[in-house]
Amino acid sequence: MPPLSLSLQFARFPAAAEHRAALPRHRVARYVRSALGEDVQAAEITVRIVDTDEGQQLNRDFRGKDYATNVLTFDYSGAPVVAADLVLCAPVVAREAAELGKPLAEHYAHLLVHGALHAQGWDHETGDEDAEAMEARETEILAALGIAGPYAK
Repeated sequence: MPPLSLSLQFARFPAAAEHRAALPRHRVARYVRSALGEDVQAAEITVRIVDTDEGQQLNRDFRGKDYATNVLTFDYSGAPVVAADLVLCAPVVAREAAELGKPLAEHYAHLLVHGALHAQGWDHETGDEDAEAMEARETEILAALGIAGPYAK
């Protein structure tokens, strides 16, 4: 496994304690590491858990989409040294987990893997083939972690 420098940050919001409990540092590190490709020699990742206002502002300012989304990836460098910020919007993640009938921690695992793949250049918005490849990779990584595939139909 490549070395991982991980910063885990939680914004201040009413349900922060619940989200902090679902994301112990060792699990976050495990999820991110599991998504690192063979060509990655090291990774510097910041994971920030935010509220709806911060999530919406970042999505609007950087993607031109005026709503809070589940995960945003800001990738600064690719392999061999991956550097990125992953920003997860806690209320969106909690809502999606409830809608999917999944434990909050498992949905976070999926989104951390998803964001870490984006940080390495994977992109599901460039076409059906790329989306299918990324979904397959996510499913494979999550299975190795003992988590059910997020795209079961």
